[in-house]
Amino acid sequence: MKIQQNISLKKYNTFGISVNAKRFISVDSVYELQQLLKVEKNLFLISGGSNMLLTKDIETLVVHIDIKGISIDKEDEKAVYLTVNAGEDWHEFVLWCISNEYGGIENLSLIPGNVGTCPIQNIGAYGVEVKDTITKIEGLEVASGKLVTFSNKACKFGYRNSIFKNSHKGKIILTSVGFKLTKKEHQLNTSYGAIEAELISKEITKPTLKNISDAIIAIRKSKLPDPKEIGNSGSFFKNPVISQSKFLELQKKYPKVPSYSVSNADVKVPAGWLIEQAGFKGKRFGNCGVHEKQALVLVNYGDASGKEIYKLAQKIQESILHTFGISLEIEVNII
Repeated sequence: MKIQQNISLKKYNTFGISVNAKRFISVDSVYELQQLLKVEKNLFLISGGSNMLLTKDIETLVVHIDIKGISIDKEDEKAVYLTVNAGEDWHEFVLWCISNEYGGIENLSLIPGNVGTCPIQNIGAYGVEVKDTITKIEGLEVASGKLVTFSNKACKFGYRNSIFKNSHKGKIILTSVGFKLTKKEHQLNTSYGAIEAELISKEITKPTLKNISDAIIAIRKSKLPDPKEIGNSGSFFKNPVISQSKFLELQKKYPKVPSYSVSNADVKVPAGWLIEQAGFKGKRFGNCGVHEKQALVLVNYGDASGKEIYKLAQKIQESILHTFGISLEIEVNII
């Protein structure tokens, strides 16, 4: 293990923000990480860099988690149980599962980031959340360096949430994730969003896992920018959940407001729709802006600082609160 000095983190975050790490190290095994924890406790972890906005140089030791590997723990006729190490690219893992006819995460195709970060915010898309396939999480306790295991229930998953964003934040370094995926009788989810329309356009009546993945990839590419081409972190804000009474007020003024029922008392409203109605979609503000095809995505046109993008996010939050009386919560971690 070699600690490097003054390393740019531009290629380690999908926003492409150019900040420096005073000290930087990349680890590719749990053992290396345990050895590091014997001498260093104050760490800044980075993996796929897909869910963060860096607004300043990092003074603490930056540790790039690059632990790779996929293993089959057990399987039967209907299901397979996998352990996937934290440094595996999420989308590549999804494609690997599809090539092996393992079902359950095909709706989560093309989400940027690595496997180790997917449980932290319980990634989700097109009617599916990753928590529904996770069996366990393994990680190292920062304080002791011991390997610990969390059951699905212990993770306390919620909408874009888990204990790793709250009570255990900074205390556990996730090293692997366990999944249970189907081998047959897949529970296909095609009713959410534009999936059905995409399948119909391709004249697909009995979709396979690959058909669904391909449809979602096509939808995402038509709406979302590729971080390799223009810096972004995907969805910047959470979709707000409001009361039924608040929604009825909103609906009177905006009859076409889209919504998704959460419970008898609550309704989820797309944050992207609110931002678009407020006039931000496609607008550029200096070196950053709101994507022209998806208002939920903030983009870096090449030279934006993290502070510029954060100021834009705050401006959007203020506008949505003033216009609709709804508070938008930022999904991305602001560093």
